[in-house]
Amino acid sequence: MTMSQTHQPAACPGCEEPLETGDLFCGACGYDLSAVPEPPLDHPTIEMASPVGATPDPQLPYAVRTDEPVTAGSGVDEYPPPVSASLDRGHPHPAPDPRAAEPDPDTHVARPPAPGAKVCVACRAGRVDDDGYCENCGHAQPRERDHMEQELGSVSAVSDRGLRHHRNEDSFALSSTALPDGSPAVVAIVCDGVSSATRPDEASAAAAAAANEALLAALPQGIHPQQAMHDAILSAAEAVNSLAAEPGQVHRDDPHRHQNAPACTLVGAVSAGGLLVVGWVGDSRAYWVPDDRATAPARLTEDDSWAAQMVAARLMSEADAYADERAHAITGWLGADAYELDPHTASFKPDRSGVVVVCTDGLWNYAEAAEEMARVIPADAAERPLHSAQVLVGHALDGGGHDNVTVAVLPFAVEQQGAGSAYN
Repeated sequence: MTMSQTHQPAACPGCEEPLETGDLFCGACGYDLSAVPEPPLDHPTIEMASPVGATPDPQLPYAVRTDEPVTAGSGVDEYPPPVSASLDRGHPHPAPDPRAAEPDPDTHVARPPAPGAKVCVACRAGRVDDDGYCENCGHAQPRERDHMEQELGSVSAVSDRGLRHHRNEDSFALSSTALPDGSPAVVAIVCDGVSSATRPDEASAAAAAAANEALLAALPQGIHPQQAMHDAILSAAEAVNSLAAEPGQVHRDDPHRHQNAPACTLVGAVSAGGLLVVGWVGDSRAYWVPDDRATAPARLTEDDSWAAQMVAARLMSEADAYADERAHAITGWLGADAYELDPHTASFKPDRSGVVVVCTDGLWNYAEAAEEMARVIPADAAERPLHSAQVLVGHALDGGGHDNVTVAVLPFAVEQQGAGSAYN
């Protein structure tokens, strides 16, 4: 599988907003990127996986897919953040261009918005069209999905677009049900759309919804939570696979343009019957943070990634592998072009109370080790999971917000101290 070879600048010529591979219009100002002239020299994107029939890299026995498009100028510190953010509200909004509110009278006449119509957040004068752009200044409006929060009983989640992406490609699902004996079961699913794929936002939403629905159907029937999690991941994969055959897969402006199948990663956690079950495919993670911070935290998942493969094969140290530019090339994902689906599940029985942090790499990039995650999350996370999720998202935004950020905080209570055990 190779990436598309069409030309695209690293930043919008109109507003300097960093762009992503495949963008036809700037997400910040609406600039038509098809009008950008071709450069004198072609610099093709890097091929992250060997095509069929090619000789594989002997040091990398698995196909890989990059979770970040490979473009020039994609470094975190190369551009100043194009949006403003506040930790109190945790919701980034596009920074309006002061010139945008002054349309050229020779080329455009502003149409006043009708009563009750949506008004542009930038110029406060233009009407917002059905595509989400101001008819007066052309400014893209914040999407509802740019920042999402949910609190469901004791479990909460927050998802944010971050400071660099033009849209939020993450998704999550929270739910609760009861086991046959009447005891509660709580579910948290987090998915991260693969940016180099087509419609990654739809893939993550479909996967999260399908996995959640499968668990809600299986757990009340008495199916073991670990088996239910395994089956839920398979259901999520089917939901993402089905997107590849939908008409939306064909590009509206160029039906012959190559596009990768929709894809995403998934990580989930279930608290049920005194067990803590996690399941995952890709590089989204789950962490265990005890309420008693004198007890060591732990990472509960292992990445399906190039870096993890290098460390497992003892070809590189963990520090060197994750510092490499190929670190986030994933070796497992949900999607029609996944070579082999291998859902990972694990079951634990903690001997003390704590919280499970279920997150995308948009968070753990800024708190990678379990000890770092434990230092960032508030001490009262079990009592205030929504506040804790907000704090974690704020930590990622403070660190640069280079990616979409999604985190769910799931408290796990143990009433009586006892011996802990784990099952694979």
